[in-house]
Formats: sequence, structure tokens, C-alpha cells
Amino acid sequence: MGKILLFIIVTPIIDLYILIKASQNMGFWTTIGLIIATGIAGYYLAKSEGKIVLSNINNQLSQGRVPGEELLTGLSILIGGIFLVVPGIVTDIMGITMILPGTREIYKNIIRRYFTNRIKRGNTRIFLRW
Repeated sequence: MGKILLFIIVTPIIDLYILIKASQNMGFWTTIGLIIATGIAGYYLAKSEGKIVLSNINNQLSQGRVPGEELLTGLSILIGGIFLVVPGIVTDIMGITMILPGTREIYKNIIRRYFTNRIKRGNTRIFLRW
């Protein structure tokens, strides 16, 4: 939890610094345009990739298989989409790389390791509601 808190504190500071420097070099309105453009592009990318993942999950469920890998893909896309909503260059880069299929595998491996370690330590609980 400490790493997540550190990330939440440090990332906006880095983003703000980069945005100020970008604004000084490219101009204020160009920087604002860049933020808006990456947000819009990221939204459509997340939407299209999310539809593909949902289709794959439905196909696997209809075949009676548990869609574990697709759930990791969906989680990666969801987190990437959240990063794209947050204004900033660092969060946009992280968001886009979490959504693009080629770089998404890096994040999926990190998420997989996180859950594997929690399961091995016995720190995982699953709640089912019927």
C-alpha cells in the first residue's frame, strides 16, 4: 500500500513539472491541446480494446472456460483508461501503454505477480454475492 500511496503523491508532481516545462517550450494552448488530444484518442482506444476484451470474455464463458487472461487484459485496459482521464503526460503515457496490446503484457505480468504473491501469503479474500 505504501508504494501505491507514493505513486499517487509523486506522479501528479512529476506531471505538473512536465506540463509547466511543456507549456514553456510549446506554449500554453498547444500543451492544453496535447492533453485534450491524448485524452480523446485514449478514450476511443480504450473503448475499442474494451469491446474486443468483452467479446473474448463472452466467447470463453460460452465455451465453459474461465477467462482469467482476458480478465487481466480487461483490468489493464480499465486502469489505463483511468490514467488517461487524469490530465498529465506521465499518466497519459502509462495509460496508453496499458491499453496498447503490445505493451499491455508488461502490466499484465505485474498485476499477475501482485495477485500471485497475495495468494501465496494468504492475503486474498474473495466475496461472492448471489
